Amino acid sequence: MSTGFYGAVEKISEYIPEVPKPPRKPTLHTRFLWTLIALVIYVVMGYVPLYKAAVVGQTFLPFYQIIFAAREGTLTSLGIGPIVTGGLVAEILVGSDIIKLDFSKPEDRKAFTALTKALTIFFIAFESIMYAIGRMGFYFHVPSGALPVDILQLILAGFIIYLLDAMLQKGWGIGSGISLFILTGVALRILVDLFNPATVSNQYFGLVPFAVQAIASGQPYLMLVRPGMFPSVLGLIATIAFILALIYLEGIRVEIPITSARFRGFSGTYPIKLLYVSNIPVILVGALMANLQIVVMGMAGWLQHSKSWISSILAVYEQTPHGPHLVGGILYYLLGPRDFYHAIQDPLMTTTFVAVMIVLSVIFAKLWVEMSGMTPAKTAENLLRAQVTVPGFRTTKSSVKMILERWIPSVTLIGGGIVGLVAGVSQFLGVFGGGIGILLMVDIAIQYYQILLQEELELIMPRLAGIFGR
Repeated sequence: MSTGFYGAVEKISEYIPEVPKPPRKPTLHTRFLWTLIALVIYVVMGYVPLYKAAVVGQTFLPFYQIIFAAREGTLTSLGIGPIVTGGLVAEILVGSDIIKLDFSKPEDRKAFTALTKALTIFFIAFESIMYAIGRMGFYFHVPSGALPVDILQLILAGFIIYLLDAMLQKGWGIGSGISLFILTGVALRILVDLFNPATVSNQYFGLVPFAVQAIASGQPYLMLVRPGMFPSVLGLIATIAFILALIYLEGIRVEIPITSARFRGFSGTYPIKLLYVSNIPVILVGALMANLQIVVMGMAGWLQHSKSWISSILAVYEQTPHGPHLVGGILYYLLGPRDFYHAIQDPLMTTTFVAVMIVLSVIFAKLWVEMSGMTPAKTAENLLRAQVTVPGFRTTKSSVKMILERWIPSVTLIGGGIVGLVAGVSQFLGVFGGGIGILLMVDIAIQYYQILLQEELELIMPRLAGIFGR
Protein backbone atom coordinates (compact mmCIF):
# COMPACT_ATOMS: atom_id res chain seq x y z
CA MET A 1 0.00 0.00 0.00
CA SER A 2 1.43 3.37 -0.98
CA THR A 3 2.47 5.65 1.84
CA GLY A 4 0.61 8.56 0.28
CA PHE A 5 -2.70 6.74 0.08
CA TYR A 6 -2.30 5.34 3.59
CA GLY A 7 -1.58 8.80 4.93
CA ALA A 8 -4.63 10.26 3.20
CA VAL A 9 -6.95 7.53 4.52
CA GLU A 10 -5.50 7.80 8.01
CA LYS A 11 -5.92 11.59 7.96
CA ILE A 12 -9.58 11.30 6.96
CA SER A 13 -10.17 8.63 9.59
CA GLU A 14 -8.79 10.87 12.33
CA TYR A 15 -11.71 13.26 11.86
CA ILE A 16 -14.30 10.48 12.22
CA PRO A 17 -15.28 9.89 15.88
CA GLU A 18 -15.16 6.29 16.99
CA VAL A 19 -16.18 4.20 19.99
CA PRO A 20 -13.18 3.09 22.11
CA LYS A 21 -12.79 -0.49 23.22
CA PRO A 22 -13.64 -1.19 26.88
CA PRO A 23 -10.53 -1.19 29.11
CA ARG A 24 -11.45 -4.72 30.19
CA LYS A 25 -14.09 -7.17 29.04
CA PRO A 26 -17.47 -6.24 30.58
CA THR A 27 -19.58 -8.85 32.31
CA LEU A 28 -22.27 -10.64 30.32
CA HIS A 29 -24.93 -8.74 32.30
CA THR A 30 -23.36 -5.39 31.37
CA ARG A 31 -23.14 -6.34 27.71
CA PHE A 32 -26.79 -7.40 27.74
CA LEU A 33 -27.68 -3.97 29.12
CA TRP A 34 -25.70 -2.07 26.45
CA THR A 35 -27.19 -4.30 23.75
CA LEU A 36 -30.69 -3.49 24.98
CA ILE A 37 -29.90 0.26 25.05
CA ALA A 38 -28.65 0.16 21.45
CA LEU A 39 -31.73 -1.78 20.37
CA VAL A 40 -34.16 0.63 22.04
CA ILE A 41 -32.45 3.64 20.44
CA TYR A 42 -32.66 2.04 17.00
CA VAL A 43 -36.32 1.04 17.35
CA VAL A 44 -37.30 4.53 18.57
CA MET A 45 -35.48 6.10 15.62
CA GLY A 46 -37.63 3.94 13.37
CA TYR A 47 -40.72 5.81 14.58
CA VAL A 48 -39.35 9.36 14.28
CA PRO A 49 -40.55 10.72 10.90
CA LEU A 50 -38.45 12.76 8.53
CA TYR A 51 -39.38 16.42 8.05
CA LYS A 52 -42.50 16.78 5.88
CA ALA A 53 -42.54 13.02 5.21
CA ALA A 54 -46.13 11.96 4.56
CA VAL A 55 -45.53 8.20 4.48
CA VAL A 56 -44.07 6.05 7.24
CA GLY A 57 -43.75 2.29 7.01
CA GLN A 58 -42.59 -0.60 4.86
CA THR A 59 -43.67 0.66 1.42
CA PHE A 60 -40.47 1.14 -0.60
CA LEU A 61 -37.93 -1.47 -1.65
CA PRO A 62 -39.16 -4.26 0.67
CA PHE A 63 -36.02 -6.22 -0.21
CA TYR A 64 -33.89 -3.31 1.00
CA GLN A 65 -35.92 -2.69 4.12
CA ILE A 66 -35.75 -6.32 5.27
CA ILE A 67 -32.03 -6.79 4.75
CA PHE A 68 -31.03 -3.39 6.12
CA ALA A 69 -33.62 -3.11 8.92
CA ALA A 70 -34.94 0.12 7.40
CA ARG A 71 -38.27 1.86 7.90
CA GLU A 72 -39.27 4.30 5.19
CA GLY A 73 -40.01 7.91 6.02
CA THR A 74 -38.20 7.73 9.36
CA LEU A 75 -34.70 8.31 10.69
CA THR A 76 -33.94 4.68 9.80
CA SER A 77 -34.97 5.04 6.14
CA LEU A 78 -31.49 3.86 5.10
CA GLY A 79 -31.05 1.44 8.00
CA ILE A 80 -27.68 -0.28 8.13
CA GLY A 81 -27.31 -0.04 4.34
CA PRO A 82 -24.41 2.48 4.30
CA ILE A 83 -22.46 0.41 6.85
CA VAL A 84 -22.84 -2.79 4.83
CA THR A 85 -22.08 -1.00 1.56
CA GLY A 86 -18.96 0.66 2.94
CA GLY A 87 -17.64 -2.66 4.21
CA LEU A 88 -18.53 -4.38 0.93
CA VAL A 89 -16.66 -1.83 -1.20
CA ALA A 90 -13.62 -2.00 1.11
CA GLU A 91 -13.58 -5.81 0.85
CA ILE A 92 -13.82 -5.66 -2.95
CA LEU A 93 -11.03 -3.08 -3.25
CA VAL A 94 -8.71 -5.18 -1.12
CA GLY A 95 -9.83 -8.60 -2.39
CA SER A 96 -9.32 -7.59 -6.02
CA ASP A 97 -5.87 -6.15 -5.18
CA ILE A 98 -6.88 -2.68 -6.34
CA ILE A 99 -5.62 -1.70 -2.91
CA LYS A 100 -2.86 -4.04 -1.74
CA LEU A 101 -2.82 -4.75 1.98
CA ASP A 102 -1.00 -7.32 4.07
CA PHE A 103 -3.16 -8.11 7.09
CA SER A 104 -0.19 -9.59 8.92
CA LYS A 105 1.06 -6.02 9.31
CA PRO A 106 -0.59 -3.90 12.03
CA GLU A 107 -0.36 -0.71 9.95
CA ASP A 108 -2.20 -2.34 7.04
CA ARG A 109 -4.95 -3.67 9.33
CA LYS A 110 -5.28 -0.16 10.70
CA ALA A 111 -5.44 1.20 7.14
CA PHE A 112 -8.25 -1.21 6.24
CA THR A 113 -10.25 -0.11 9.29
CA ALA A 114 -9.71 3.53 8.38
CA LEU A 115 -10.73 2.84 4.76
CA THR A 116 -13.93 1.11 5.88
CA LYS A 117 -14.81 4.01 8.18
CA ALA A 118 -14.22 6.59 5.45
CA LEU A 119 -16.30 4.65 2.90
CA THR A 120 -19.13 4.18 5.40
CA ILE A 121 -19.34 7.91 6.07
CA PHE A 122 -19.25 8.59 2.32
CA PHE A 123 -22.15 6.21 1.66
CA ILE A 124 -24.14 7.67 4.55
CA ALA A 125 -23.96 11.06 2.85
CA PHE A 126 -24.38 9.75 -0.71
CA GLU A 127 -27.37 7.51 0.01
CA SER A 128 -29.01 10.22 2.12
CA ILE A 129 -28.87 12.67 -0.78
CA MET A 130 -30.06 10.15 -3.39
CA TYR A 131 -32.89 8.88 -1.20
CA ALA A 132 -34.14 12.34 -0.26
CA ILE A 133 -34.13 13.62 -3.84
CA GLY A 134 -35.15 10.48 -5.67
CA ARG A 135 -37.74 9.15 -3.24
CA MET A 136 -38.96 11.90 -0.92
CA GLY A 137 -38.76 14.65 -3.52
CA PHE A 138 -39.99 12.87 -6.64
CA TYR A 139 -42.35 10.20 -5.31
CA PHE A 140 -43.84 11.82 -2.20
CA HIS A 141 -43.56 15.39 -3.48
CA VAL A 142 -41.83 16.70 -0.36
CA PRO A 143 -41.26 20.46 -0.89
CA SER A 144 -37.79 21.20 -2.21
CA GLY A 145 -37.18 23.53 0.73
CA ALA A 146 -37.62 20.60 3.13
CA LEU A 147 -35.19 18.25 1.34
CA PRO A 148 -32.00 19.76 2.89
CA VAL A 149 -33.50 19.15 6.33
CA ASP A 150 -34.34 15.55 5.39
CA ILE A 151 -30.81 15.01 4.09
CA LEU A 152 -29.31 16.37 7.30
CA GLN A 153 -31.61 14.15 9.39
CA LEU A 154 -30.63 11.06 7.40
CA ILE A 155 -26.90 11.82 7.65
CA LEU A 156 -27.03 12.36 11.43
CA ALA A 157 -29.18 9.27 11.92
CA GLY A 158 -26.83 7.20 9.75
CA PHE A 159 -23.87 8.30 11.85
CA ILE A 160 -25.69 7.38 15.09
CA ILE A 161 -26.45 3.92 13.68
CA TYR A 162 -22.78 3.58 12.71
CA LEU A 163 -21.74 4.38 16.30
CA LEU A 164 -24.28 1.93 17.76
CA ASP A 165 -22.92 -0.86 15.58
CA ALA A 166 -19.33 0.08 16.48
CA MET A 167 -20.22 0.07 20.19
CA LEU A 168 -21.48 -3.51 20.06
CA GLN A 169 -18.64 -4.78 17.87
CA LYS A 170 -15.97 -3.16 20.06
CA GLY A 171 -17.09 -5.40 22.93
CA TRP A 172 -19.55 -3.25 24.86
CA GLY A 173 -22.45 -5.40 23.72
CA ILE A 174 -23.19 -8.84 22.27
CA GLY A 175 -22.76 -9.62 18.58
CA SER A 176 -23.02 -6.74 16.14
CA GLY A 177 -25.49 -3.96 15.54
CA ILE A 178 -26.00 -5.19 11.98
CA SER A 179 -27.20 -8.63 13.12
CA LEU A 180 -29.19 -7.28 16.06
CA PHE A 181 -31.10 -4.68 14.04
CA ILE A 182 -31.89 -7.14 11.25
CA LEU A 183 -33.16 -9.75 13.72
CA THR A 184 -35.35 -7.21 15.50
CA GLY A 185 -36.67 -5.73 12.25
CA VAL A 186 -37.73 -9.14 10.92
CA ALA A 187 -39.35 -10.11 14.22
CA LEU A 188 -41.34 -6.86 14.29
CA ARG A 189 -42.46 -7.40 10.67
CA ILE A 190 -43.74 -10.88 11.52
CA LEU A 191 -45.73 -9.52 14.47
CA VAL A 192 -47.17 -6.77 12.27
CA ASP A 193 -48.12 -9.26 9.54
CA LEU A 194 -49.90 -11.41 12.10
CA PHE A 195 -51.63 -8.96 14.43
CA ASN A 196 -51.71 -5.44 12.93
CA PRO A 197 -55.30 -4.18 13.51
CA ALA A 198 -54.96 -1.21 11.11
CA THR A 199 -57.52 -1.13 8.30
CA VAL A 200 -56.54 -0.58 4.66
CA SER A 201 -59.22 -0.47 1.93
CA ASN A 202 -61.87 -1.55 4.47
CA GLN A 203 -60.00 -4.67 5.54
CA TYR A 204 -57.66 -5.44 8.42
CA PHE A 205 -53.99 -5.66 7.50
CA GLY A 206 -52.94 -8.35 10.01
CA LEU A 207 -53.85 -11.94 9.15
CA VAL A 208 -55.41 -12.77 12.51
CA PRO A 209 -57.87 -9.82 12.65
CA PHE A 210 -58.63 -10.25 8.93
CA ALA A 211 -59.33 -13.97 9.44
CA VAL A 212 -61.90 -13.07 12.11
CA GLN A 213 -63.40 -10.50 9.73
CA ALA A 214 -63.53 -12.96 6.81
CA ILE A 215 -65.06 -15.76 8.87
CA ALA A 216 -67.65 -13.40 10.39
CA SER A 217 -68.67 -12.28 6.89
CA GLY A 218 -69.03 -15.88 5.71
CA GLN A 219 -66.09 -15.58 3.25
CA PRO A 220 -63.18 -17.46 4.87
CA TYR A 221 -61.67 -18.19 1.44
CA LEU A 222 -60.65 -14.53 1.16
CA MET A 223 -57.79 -15.04 3.60
CA LEU A 224 -56.13 -17.78 1.51
CA VAL A 225 -54.47 -15.51 -1.08
CA ARG A 226 -54.78 -11.73 -0.67
CA PRO A 227 -53.68 -9.29 -3.41
CA GLY A 228 -51.11 -6.60 -2.74
CA MET A 229 -48.81 -6.83 0.26
CA PHE A 230 -51.51 -8.14 2.62
CA PRO A 231 -50.56 -11.17 4.78
CA SER A 232 -52.42 -14.34 3.79
CA VAL A 233 -52.73 -18.00 4.73
CA LEU A 234 -50.49 -18.81 1.75
CA GLY A 235 -47.87 -16.51 3.25
CA LEU A 236 -48.23 -18.13 6.68
CA ILE A 237 -47.80 -21.63 5.23
CA ALA A 238 -44.80 -20.45 3.19
CA THR A 239 -43.31 -18.85 6.31
CA ILE A 240 -43.53 -22.05 8.34
CA ALA A 241 -42.19 -24.09 5.41
CA PHE A 242 -39.24 -21.70 4.92
CA ILE A 243 -38.34 -21.75 8.63
CA LEU A 244 -38.38 -25.56 8.80
CA ALA A 245 -36.46 -25.87 5.53
CA LEU A 246 -33.82 -23.36 6.60
CA ILE A 247 -33.32 -25.01 9.98
CA TYR A 248 -32.89 -28.32 8.17
CA LEU A 249 -30.45 -26.84 5.65
CA GLU A 250 -28.47 -25.17 8.43
CA GLY A 251 -27.96 -28.61 9.96
CA ILE A 252 -26.58 -30.21 6.78
CA ARG A 253 -22.82 -30.33 7.05
CA VAL A 254 -19.72 -32.40 6.42
CA GLU A 255 -17.79 -33.05 9.62
CA ILE A 256 -14.06 -33.58 9.23
CA PRO A 257 -12.43 -35.27 12.26
CA ILE A 258 -9.68 -33.22 13.89
CA THR A 259 -7.32 -33.50 16.85
CA SER A 260 -5.42 -30.85 18.77
CA ALA A 261 -1.68 -31.04 19.21
CA ARG A 262 -1.93 -28.31 21.86
CA PHE A 263 -4.35 -30.16 24.14
CA ARG A 264 -3.49 -33.85 24.41
CA GLY A 265 -6.49 -36.14 24.16
CA PHE A 266 -8.75 -33.51 22.60
CA SER A 267 -10.56 -34.56 19.43
CA GLY A 268 -13.57 -33.22 17.60
CA THR A 269 -14.86 -32.32 14.17
CA TYR A 270 -14.47 -29.35 11.85
CA PRO A 271 -17.90 -28.69 10.27
CA ILE A 272 -18.34 -27.49 6.70
CA LYS A 273 -21.97 -26.42 6.32
CA LEU A 274 -24.02 -26.69 3.16
CA LEU A 275 -24.76 -22.99 3.63
CA TYR A 276 -21.02 -22.37 3.92
CA VAL A 277 -21.17 -18.61 3.44
CA SER A 278 -24.40 -18.35 5.42
CA ASN A 279 -26.46 -15.22 4.66
CA ILE A 280 -23.52 -13.17 3.36
CA PRO A 281 -24.43 -13.51 -0.36
CA VAL A 282 -27.96 -12.22 0.32
CA ILE A 283 -26.64 -9.20 2.20
CA LEU A 284 -24.12 -8.43 -0.52
CA VAL A 285 -26.68 -8.83 -3.31
CA GLY A 286 -29.04 -6.65 -1.30
CA ALA A 287 -26.38 -3.97 -0.94
CA LEU A 288 -25.69 -4.01 -4.67
CA MET A 289 -29.31 -4.08 -5.87
CA ALA A 290 -30.59 -1.63 -3.29
CA ASN A 291 -27.94 0.92 -4.19
CA LEU A 292 -28.66 0.38 -7.89
CA GLN A 293 -32.34 0.92 -7.16
CA ILE A 294 -31.68 4.12 -5.23
CA VAL A 295 -29.36 5.48 -7.94
CA VAL A 296 -31.74 4.53 -10.76
CA MET A 297 -34.68 6.06 -8.89
CA GLY A 298 -32.71 9.24 -8.23
CA MET A 299 -31.68 9.56 -11.88
CA ALA A 300 -35.20 8.78 -13.07
CA GLY A 301 -36.57 11.44 -10.75
CA TRP A 302 -34.20 14.05 -12.15
CA LEU A 303 -34.99 13.11 -15.74
CA GLN A 304 -38.76 12.76 -15.48
CA HIS A 305 -39.47 16.40 -16.20
CA SER A 306 -37.26 16.44 -19.30
CA LYS A 307 -39.04 13.38 -20.79
CA SER A 308 -35.61 12.01 -21.77
CA TRP A 309 -35.39 8.60 -23.46
CA ILE A 310 -32.89 7.66 -20.78
CA SER A 311 -35.63 8.13 -18.20
CA SER A 312 -37.88 5.63 -19.99
CA ILE A 313 -35.08 3.06 -19.93
CA LEU A 314 -34.45 3.55 -16.23
CA ALA A 315 -38.04 3.63 -15.01
CA VAL A 316 -41.48 3.95 -16.58
CA TYR A 317 -44.23 5.35 -14.36
CA GLU A 318 -47.99 5.40 -14.84
CA GLN A 319 -49.90 8.13 -13.06
CA THR A 320 -52.67 6.90 -10.75
CA PRO A 321 -54.90 8.61 -8.16
CA HIS A 322 -52.48 7.30 -5.51
CA GLY A 323 -49.36 8.69 -7.21
CA PRO A 324 -46.83 7.35 -9.76
CA HIS A 325 -47.02 3.59 -10.36
CA LEU A 326 -43.94 1.77 -11.68
CA VAL A 327 -44.77 -0.31 -14.78
CA GLY A 328 -41.49 -0.75 -16.69
CA GLY A 329 -37.80 0.01 -17.07
CA ILE A 330 -34.70 -1.33 -15.34
CA LEU A 331 -36.03 -0.42 -11.90
CA TYR A 332 -39.17 -2.50 -12.56
CA TYR A 333 -37.12 -5.66 -13.05
CA LEU A 334 -34.80 -4.90 -10.12
CA LEU A 335 -37.73 -4.60 -7.73
CA GLY A 336 -39.33 -7.89 -8.79
CA PRO A 337 -42.98 -8.97 -8.34
CA ARG A 338 -45.05 -7.30 -5.63
CA ASP A 339 -47.18 -10.36 -4.82
CA PHE A 340 -48.36 -13.75 -6.08
CA TYR A 341 -50.86 -12.23 -8.55
CA HIS A 342 -48.24 -9.88 -9.98
CA ALA A 343 -45.80 -12.79 -10.40
CA ILE A 344 -48.37 -14.76 -12.42
CA GLN A 345 -49.36 -11.74 -14.53
CA ASP A 346 -45.76 -11.01 -15.56
CA PRO A 347 -43.83 -14.32 -15.70
CA LEU A 348 -40.97 -12.75 -17.68
CA MET A 349 -40.27 -10.21 -14.96
CA THR A 350 -40.64 -12.89 -12.26
CA THR A 351 -38.28 -15.32 -13.99
CA THR A 352 -35.75 -12.57 -14.68
CA PHE A 353 -35.80 -11.39 -11.08
CA VAL A 354 -35.35 -14.89 -9.60
CA ALA A 355 -32.60 -15.76 -12.11
CA VAL A 356 -30.72 -12.54 -11.33
CA MET A 357 -30.96 -13.24 -7.60
CA ILE A 358 -29.58 -16.78 -7.99
CA VAL A 359 -26.73 -15.79 -10.31
CA LEU A 360 -25.65 -12.81 -8.21
CA SER A 361 -25.82 -14.85 -4.99
CA VAL A 362 -23.58 -17.56 -6.46
CA ILE A 363 -21.10 -14.95 -7.74
CA PHE A 364 -20.99 -13.13 -4.40
CA ALA A 365 -20.68 -16.41 -2.48
CA LYS A 366 -17.57 -17.30 -4.48
CA LEU A 367 -16.14 -13.78 -4.19
CA TRP A 368 -16.75 -13.68 -0.44
CA VAL A 369 -14.97 -16.99 0.09
CA GLU A 370 -11.98 -15.62 -1.81
CA MET A 371 -11.94 -12.24 -0.07
CA SER A 372 -12.70 -13.30 3.51
CA GLY A 373 -10.09 -16.01 3.86
CA MET A 374 -12.51 -18.97 3.72
CA THR A 375 -10.75 -20.72 0.83
CA PRO A 376 -9.38 -24.26 1.35
CA ALA A 377 -5.82 -22.92 1.41
CA LYS A 378 -6.51 -20.22 3.97
CA THR A 379 -8.66 -22.50 6.13
CA ALA A 380 -5.94 -25.15 6.13
CA GLU A 381 -3.41 -22.52 7.15
CA ASN A 382 -5.63 -21.34 10.04
CA LEU A 383 -6.16 -24.90 11.30
CA LEU A 384 -2.44 -25.64 11.26
CA ARG A 385 -1.70 -22.34 12.99
CA ALA A 386 -4.07 -23.40 15.80
CA GLN A 387 -2.18 -26.73 15.92
CA VAL A 388 -5.23 -28.66 14.72
CA THR A 389 -4.63 -31.65 12.46
CA VAL A 390 -6.67 -34.28 10.60
CA PRO A 391 -5.97 -37.84 11.86
CA GLY A 392 -4.40 -40.09 9.24
CA PHE A 393 -3.01 -37.24 7.15
CA ARG A 394 0.30 -35.46 7.19
CA THR A 395 0.48 -32.20 9.12
CA THR A 396 1.12 -30.10 6.04
CA LYS A 397 -0.83 -27.34 4.39
CA SER A 398 -1.10 -29.20 1.09
CA SER A 399 -2.62 -32.34 2.62
CA VAL A 400 -5.19 -30.47 4.72
CA LYS A 401 -5.98 -28.22 1.76
CA MET A 402 -6.60 -31.29 -0.42
CA ILE A 403 -9.21 -32.56 2.07
CA LEU A 404 -10.99 -29.22 2.26
CA GLU A 405 -11.02 -28.82 -1.54
CA ARG A 406 -13.33 -31.82 -1.77
CA TRP A 407 -16.14 -29.85 -0.16
CA ILE A 408 -15.65 -26.08 0.11
CA PRO A 409 -15.92 -25.14 -3.62
CA SER A 410 -19.08 -27.24 -4.04
CA VAL A 411 -20.92 -26.03 -0.94
CA THR A 412 -19.99 -22.44 -1.81
CA LEU A 413 -21.81 -22.60 -5.14
CA ILE A 414 -24.73 -24.72 -3.92
CA GLY A 415 -25.25 -22.62 -0.78
CA GLY A 416 -25.12 -19.39 -2.76
CA GLY A 417 -27.70 -20.73 -5.21
CA ILE A 418 -30.03 -21.84 -2.40
CA VAL A 419 -30.07 -18.48 -0.63
CA GLY A 420 -30.52 -16.71 -3.97
CA LEU A 421 -33.52 -18.91 -4.75
CA VAL A 422 -34.99 -18.23 -1.31
CA ALA A 423 -34.50 -14.50 -1.80
CA GLY A 424 -36.16 -14.48 -5.21
CA VAL A 425 -39.12 -16.83 -4.70
CA SER A 426 -40.07 -15.66 -1.21
CA GLN A 427 -40.80 -12.13 -2.35
CA PHE A 428 -43.98 -13.06 -4.23
CA LEU A 429 -45.13 -15.88 -1.91
CA GLY A 430 -45.90 -13.35 0.81
CA VAL A 431 -43.63 -14.90 3.44
CA PHE A 432 -44.08 -13.07 6.76
CA GLY A 433 -41.07 -10.89 7.36
CA GLY A 434 -39.92 -11.78 3.83
CA GLY A 435 -38.19 -15.01 2.86
CA ILE A 436 -34.86 -13.19 3.01
CA GLY A 437 -35.83 -11.89 6.41
CA ILE A 438 -36.61 -15.42 7.61
CA LEU A 439 -33.28 -16.62 6.23
CA LEU A 440 -31.44 -13.86 8.06
CA MET A 441 -33.47 -14.31 11.26
CA VAL A 442 -32.82 -18.06 11.47
CA ASP A 443 -29.12 -17.63 10.74
CA ILE A 444 -28.65 -14.72 13.17
CA ALA A 445 -30.58 -16.53 15.91
CA ILE A 446 -28.23 -19.49 15.49
CA GLN A 447 -25.25 -17.13 15.60
CA TYR A 448 -26.43 -15.60 18.88
CA TYR A 449 -27.00 -19.09 20.29
CA GLN A 450 -23.42 -20.00 19.35
CA ILE A 451 -22.11 -16.76 20.88
CA LEU A 452 -23.78 -17.57 24.18
CA LEU A 453 -22.40 -21.13 24.05
CA GLN A 454 -18.96 -19.64 23.39
CA GLU A 455 -19.36 -17.37 26.41
CA GLU A 456 -20.25 -20.36 28.58
CA LEU A 457 -17.32 -22.36 27.17
CA GLU A 458 -14.92 -19.50 27.92
CA LEU A 459 -16.09 -19.45 31.52
CA ILE A 460 -15.57 -23.20 31.91
CA MET A 461 -12.53 -23.81 29.67
CA PRO A 462 -11.08 -20.47 28.50
CA ARG A 463 -7.95 -22.00 26.92
CA LEU A 464 -9.88 -24.55 24.86
CA ALA A 465 -12.37 -21.89 23.69
CA GLY A 466 -9.41 -19.90 22.38
CA ILE A 467 -8.76 -22.49 19.67
CA PHE A 468 -12.00 -21.57 17.93
CA GLY A 469 -12.02 -17.93 19.06
CA ARG A 470 -14.23 -15.40 17.32
